[in-house]
Amino acid sequence: MRFATTIIIGAGQSGLAMSRHLSARSIDHVVLERGQVANSWRTERWDSLRLLTPNWQSRLPGYAYSGDDPDGFMTMPQVVHFFRRYAEISFAPVVTGTRVIRVAREDAGYEVTTSQGPWRCRMLVIASGACNIATVPTLTTGLPHQVTSLTALQYRNPALLPDGGVMIVGASATGIQLAREIQATGRRVVLSAGEHVRMPRTYRGRDILWWMDAIGAMDLRYDALEDIERARRLPSLQLVGTPERLAVDLNSLRSAGVEIVGRLVGVRDGRAHFSGSLANHCMLADLKMNRLLAGIDEWVGTNGLTGRFPSPHRYEPTNVGPEARLSMDLHDSGIRTVIWATGYRPDYSWLDVPVLDRKGRIRHDGGVVAAPGMYVLGLPFMRRRKSSFIDGAGQDAADLAAHLNQSLARAAA
Repeated sequence: MRFATTIIIGAGQSGLAMSRHLSARSIDHVVLERGQVANSWRTERWDSLRLLTPNWQSRLPGYAYSGDDPDGFMTMPQVVHFFRRYAEISFAPVVTGTRVIRVAREDAGYEVTTSQGPWRCRMLVIASGACNIATVPTLTTGLPHQVTSLTALQYRNPALLPDGGVMIVGASATGIQLAREIQATGRRVVLSAGEHVRMPRTYRGRDILWWMDAIGAMDLRYDALEDIERARRLPSLQLVGTPERLAVDLNSLRSAGVEIVGRLVGVRDGRAHFSGSLANHCMLADLKMNRLLAGIDEWVGTNGLTGRFPSPHRYEPTNVGPEARLSMDLHDSGIRTVIWATGYRPDYSWLDVPVLDRKGRIRHDGGVVAAPGMYVLGLPFMRRRKSSFIDGAGQDAADLAAHLNQSLARAAA
């Protein structure tokens, strides 16, 4: 049985950021990682994926991107190298190849059973990520047997898909990227779109995330919102990271030949059925985007910076077409693959502590879990809007490291 004052589960950006802050406070700890550093980035991403955030926004405590392309977007091998290098210079005590099998409460701490033997700790930090399992609706059971069903975690590239058309369910960041990539190979692509967050890649000469950072939108705190649970459930931004800094939205996909339909509500007897709410979802997405752009314009004017940036403009409303179809015969339409880009959820199957709600989510207050000495990092809007971004890991980890340190001090006293 090995012991550490604090055990961190997961060696991604959140786990490594927390390790850095604990080291700065001389708090004994270990980072348990099921694979290698940045394991999810290595093994659970499709081939062409790039970060959705510009390189300059890849910032962790005491470390940041320092290359010659600050406005570019890292490929997955580059992301892995970035994290591996960070772990090295931080001297993070990472124990790789160690899968956590069970965590249980014991005395004044926790017992952590792993594939490499048991550990005990007083404090536990869960930084295992928010995207361990693809969320797939139950209606997948209605798909005809000849239609291949894949999640975004299983997809790698168009060449590995069965011949024929592809229906992608979900129009957030993942869905629009896959639709663009697969349609470019000449296949028929149908994109099923429900609620989404439309976002331009650039505005008034700057990346949209530069603006959100500048006006403080990314630093908005969880305790400043009336409905934080709603904010945490919002889909990811419709953004794509490309060398050309392209804006990809439903309009550009439609122009490229992708058919846009409403939210998938059922599959029966080989027919897919779609909601008639596509126009409403698009109208709301346009409204929210324009509200953000108006906020940016107001910030520019208030700070006397009008002359520094190009004039304000607005983007064309989303064109939903004259009539979005409400159903489709999958066989007659040539659809041979359905890809579920319907979101992700964490995997806490190993957590044998009563801290999960009825939907399997950890109950926490800004990362402080409803169990003594337990913390969680890296969840959407956990403490700030940027909590699930690389750039958000450092501040969240700093806050929770301070809380953890105070808890240890109180226990010692």
